[in-house]
Amino acid sequence: MADVLIEARGLRKVHAPRGAAAPTEAVAGIDFRVTAGEAFGFLGPNGAGKSTTMRMVAAVSPPSSGRLEILGMDPATHGPQIRARLGSVPQDDTLDTELTVRENLLVYGRYFGLPRAVIRERAARLLEFARLADKADEQVEALSGGMRRRLTIARSLVNDPEILLLDEPTTGLDPQARHLLWERLFRLKQQGVTLLLTTHYMDEAEQLCDRIVVMDHGRIVAEGSPRGLIEAHCTREVLELRFPPDRQQQAAEKIADTAKGVDARVEVLPDRLLVYADDGEDALTAVHRTGVEPLTALVRRAGLEDVFLTLTGRTLVD
Repeated sequence: MADVLIEARGLRKVHAPRGAAAPTEAVAGIDFRVTAGEAFGFLGPNGAGKSTTMRMVAAVSPPSSGRLEILGMDPATHGPQIRARLGSVPQDDTLDTELTVRENLLVYGRYFGLPRAVIRERAARLLEFARLADKADEQVEALSGGMRRRLTIARSLVNDPEILLLDEPTTGLDPQARHLLWERLFRLKQQGVTLLLTTHYMDEAEQLCDRIVVMDHGRIVAEGSPRGLIEAHCTREVLELRFPPDRQQQAAEKIADTAKGVDARVEVLPDRLLVYADDGEDALTAVHRTGVEPLTALVRRAGLEDVFLTLTGRTLVD
């Protein structure tokens, strides 16, 4: 059995801002464990409690109650020792824009008390890893968003961490930058670094994570591998149908009646209808038999957003 690096039992976080009418329960008693070498993800919409959980794991925000053990230690009493063995990539880049790319790594390494020669060697290696060696002497403010995220990840690895925490690592990046970042993170996992990440992108969770928990309103509503969750909670395929706004309700009623006869399920969203069926083409044929003509029809495989919709009745971007 793989070593357990992070274990939470009944983990809870309550915020009580000054002047607020009542405290807010951001994390509502969750259980999870992360083993060495795996990529573990928290998937959910904004406000689900993902980032709050990450701050507790990073030993910078104490739990309100429950038990949390990281690398065999309690963050309440061993916070500095835990943080020395973690790498952290926050949602927002906190790079020093007045320094060069290389200087950002050199200065950050000093925070861990590393010898200068060690920092210089690691900085050179990490710049190669992040594909930024040719930008080493440029100012950070001249970098693109994708380059800044890669530099932030490189900086988080200066202390050679056992666990890398990534909070929404690709938010705001274009598709090409996202895929390059995924490739770098996959390489880290191959090198044995344990990854813990939050995301509201279903494709990111499917690409990067061995195992995920789906969070909603501070609670875990499902846990498993991406493919296992899809198989457990969804049909194999989904038929997406779009109609003019004034015809959608009538079409939904007709399709719902038809779906009962072909072992399918219909979800009505503001902009489209989703028909969950093992064979999307058969479902489309059944729709056409009703005389309903959609503006567009798309058959696709089910994904993690469908899991979330099935479990919570809303989409990840609600």
